[in-house]
Amino acid sequence: MTDRLVKIYKPQDIEERIYRWWEEQGYFRPETMVEKGMATRDGPRFCITMPPPNVTGVLHLGHAMTAAVEDLMTRYHRMQGYETLFLPGTDHAGIATQNVVERELRKEGLTRHDLGREKFIERCWEWAHEHRARITEQHKRLGVSCDWTRDRFTLDPGLSRAVRTAFVHLFKKGLIYRGTYLVNWCPRCTSAISDLENVHQEEQGHLWTIRYPIVDENWSGPAAEWGSGRWAEGATRFIEVATTRPETLLGDTAVAVHPGDERYKDLVGKTAVIPAVGRPVPIIADEAVDPQFGTGAVKVTPAHDPDDYEIGLRHGLEQVNILTDTAEINENGGPYEGLDRFECRSRIVADLEKEGLLVRVEPHTHAVGHCQRCDTITEPRISTQWFVRIEPLAEAAIQAVRDGRIRIVPRRFEKVYFNWLENIRDWCISRQLWWGHRIPVWYCDDCGGLTSEVEDPAVCAHCGSPNIHQDEDVLDTWFSSGLWPFSTLGWPDETEDMRRFYPTDVRETGYDILFFWVAREIMLGLEMTGQAPFSVVYLHGLIRNEKGQKISKSMPNAHLYDPLNIIEEFGADALRYTLLTSSTPGNDMNLDRRRIEGARNFANKIWQATRFALSAWERGLGSTDLSPEEYPEPEPGLPERWIASRLARLIAEVTDLIEHYQYGEAGRRIKDFLWGEFCDWYLEISKIALYADGATPTSTATQQLTVLNVLEHSLRLLHPFMPFVTEELWQALPLPKETEALILAPWPDPSRWQVDEEAEEQMDLLMGLIRSIRNVRAEYDVEPGKRIPALFSAGPWAGLLREHRDLLAGLARIDLEQLTIEETMEPPEQAATVVVGDVVTYLPLAGLVDLEAERERLSKQIADVEARIARSEALLAGEFARKAPPHVVQREREKLADLQATRKQLQERLSRLG
Repeated sequence: MTDRLVKIYKPQDIEERIYRWWEEQGYFRPETMVEKGMATRDGPRFCITMPPPNVTGVLHLGHAMTAAVEDLMTRYHRMQGYETLFLPGTDHAGIATQNVVERELRKEGLTRHDLGREKFIERCWEWAHEHRARITEQHKRLGVSCDWTRDRFTLDPGLSRAVRTAFVHLFKKGLIYRGTYLVNWCPRCTSAISDLENVHQEEQGHLWTIRYPIVDENWSGPAAEWGSGRWAEGATRFIEVATTRPETLLGDTAVAVHPGDERYKDLVGKTAVIPAVGRPVPIIADEAVDPQFGTGAVKVTPAHDPDDYEIGLRHGLEQVNILTDTAEINENGGPYEGLDRFECRSRIVADLEKEGLLVRVEPHTHAVGHCQRCDTITEPRISTQWFVRIEPLAEAAIQAVRDGRIRIVPRRFEKVYFNWLENIRDWCISRQLWWGHRIPVWYCDDCGGLTSEVEDPAVCAHCGSPNIHQDEDVLDTWFSSGLWPFSTLGWPDETEDMRRFYPTDVRETGYDILFFWVAREIMLGLEMTGQAPFSVVYLHGLIRNEKGQKISKSMPNAHLYDPLNIIEEFGADALRYTLLTSSTPGNDMNLDRRRIEGARNFANKIWQATRFALSAWERGLGSTDLSPEEYPEPEPGLPERWIASRLARLIAEVTDLIEHYQYGEAGRRIKDFLWGEFCDWYLEISKIALYADGATPTSTATQQLTVLNVLEHSLRLLHPFMPFVTEELWQALPLPKETEALILAPWPDPSRWQVDEEAEEQMDLLMGLIRSIRNVRAEYDVEPGKRIPALFSAGPWAGLLREHRDLLAGLARIDLEQLTIEETMEPPEQAATVVVGDVVTYLPLAGLVDLEAERERLSKQIADVEARIARSEALLAGEFARKAPPHVVQREREKLADLQATRKQLQERLSRLG
């Protein structure tokens, strides 16, 4: 029987084999659970949809964390008898995928325009198919028990139909509109991106202060060419403005000051002239201007700054766009037309200085927007785009959390959620890409009307003209992924899965994606289905390395944190357990590889414990011809009652912790029980009976069956955390089983195991005594195998100690012939004394050590410590204390205190020897 479990635990030998077996048996499908009687079609059900990873590359540790948490939830509910669906899928990731495919094309010397839209989309599909397969295999290596027969992709025909249906619904309801507004523009992606995808990073830049000449009776405008050095010749009055982007002055249409700023009261209403382009603009007053920033006067560029855009709307200013799609200066840039934006910046600063209009340049740190996908510096830019009118959707999403239909774990993120939704702006959903869901709007070439239908229309809905053409843009990826909880189940059709599994139960993801995705899922779910898409939002933290640094692909040792490399080295169970138990909801975790190694050692610990259990069984009842029905009735002693009681408490505690989303603490409690109470205590206790002289299969039946049954139930508890090793070990246990696989086994029932407070109290005393004796043995460096004398003044516990003298002697290595247990006794001379509760234990020193040799050894140690104390005291009394750095002096003081404490301990030990 132990042949099945090799001596050395090697996760690489079992994990992929077990996963193939699970999948081949259909254990991940909810229908299989019903067929095997583990769940009922009209009973409780649990559904979670996988946050779809982008088809842009391999999975990283963030995906591994997501997979581990969601699979734990799934396996737990499956074992609880829920009809369980973990639905997998991937996201087409519009901008990100188009970026990587275009990067591959550049290696061939091609652009997407060389291929054309149709061919380019074919290349994107090739990329998507290849990487979807790779991502699926990676998820399988992580052990996720998804129903792969239901695997979804955001560009699948069914999901594309859901996207069309949702768009048309919102369009016809007036919640989707087309307009020209200021958006975040990525010149690399040549597309608008959302506020959330525009990531601001602190950067060291400059603040340029520039003089704008003012028109007055002496100067009506420039008389010389720009760059001549005489452009502002004759001007006598100027207004100074400060800017971090001097090139944008080419699009200025006003200069603004605060209405209460006395410095500029006489200038409001006058006209300034924009350098380089010579555009006359008004000087206006607006409350938005900060008088403390720069000079207190600001240039207003409505087409290229969010604050300026709002000022422009209030004052009816012209919006002058100066940038092309790729951030080069367009025809509105005068002499700088055709230049890259940053080259234009350098040139215009040099020309301003030449014209005498550059006042000063100062270092300045400010937040600069970057495209989340390609890290290019973005530009605010006026553009015609499609938007979702978000306020009514946001109001519904806020209410769903306020009234408890949706709960956010941890709860502190509710405040962040409300704050974002209460201040949300309309959502720009159009992207200037080719890869993605093309916007389902057709323009009529004859009447100019807009038609939006789920199926491609043949004629204009307004005039019936066949001369219509579809919008070239595609939808923001988050629009399609916002439909994920129900589009994956078949919506808009009323499918069997939609009826059975919607609303889903949990949205599990990182807290950093709460706004990108979760809030949009809630808004769209409520609007499209009338129901909240899930009842719980569980947010895990980000993963950092052992030094607290965010793990990224750019790190020099990034390969050490690749989940597949970690799995190859330590196994998927070790990685999963570490991820699940190293953090709490919503908090970042530091992934120390030593923790992963510790988790692998834990798996090895229970592997070896199972090998011991099987070996004991083969020598015991397993060697007989008895059937399970003929096994002798167990007669549990104190250790058996104790371990059963501890297991009963563990099952109840772990169940409660999982129900309250405290997965880390649940996993730690299981490990503490298995490693500490079961392996280090009960197995060692059981060996006393199993290896006793005259032991027989039937005389040790209680110990054999207890070991197997406790182990079997513990493996069930651990299964959602470490599914592979627990399945392998569970299969090897020679016990009658309710199911053919642990993955389908019922969750342990604590009522089978009775809490026994008396047994726990008695065992706590015995274990406390054993620990204390072991500590004394270690203090005196007693050889591990040496049996020592011991005397117990046990008071009311004398009977208990006498009854379990073999246990005490076996685990504390006490000589039974020199073991004395009395209710009271006079303390012997020259004995180490330990007190546990009402029991006093005396360990005669002569039985522990050679007294003369120990006196000599301790005396030498004391002399050495005293010499070191003298040196330290001399240092602190001399020049060192006055001249050394304070932290060095403090370290020496702490060293002296430690030495003095050590001397005291050694002197006390010497005095005991007499």
